[in-house]
Amino acid sequence: MLRKEIEEDLRRNADKFGDPVVLGELVFKLLEERENTNRILKTLLKRIEELELKVNKEPETKEEIMLPAKDEKILNLVKVNGKMTAETVQKELGYKGKNAASSRLNKLFSLGLVVKKQVGRIVYFLPK
Repeated sequence: MLRKEIEEDLRRNADKFGDPVVLGELVFKLLEERENTNRILKTLLKRIEELELKVNKEPETKEEIMLPAKDEKILNLVKVNGKMTAETVQKELGYKGKNAASSRLNKLFSLGLVVKKQVGRIVYFLPK
């Protein structure tokens, strides 16, 4: 059905395509569309290159983080044991409450030195 409509439309306009003015106008419209398409492609390529730069950006070399002795000890405990909670750090280092241990573990997490996982009400800190 659609094919027949297109064929009929082409037959009706066939004599128009022989007119040089109509052909010139068609070529002009094609050139305009090509310029618009090239402009869009140029913008897209620029954005793709920007995204590639962000993705492929070399990881920044982190300066060695200097930690207090207690934080170093906690970090080593996490690495040796595989996982730690504030309660286990409290017992290992002899803190009176969990708040100090929790604070130090969260500081190590914010520095990106350990990973934090919550299971129910218990928060585990794992080596990175």
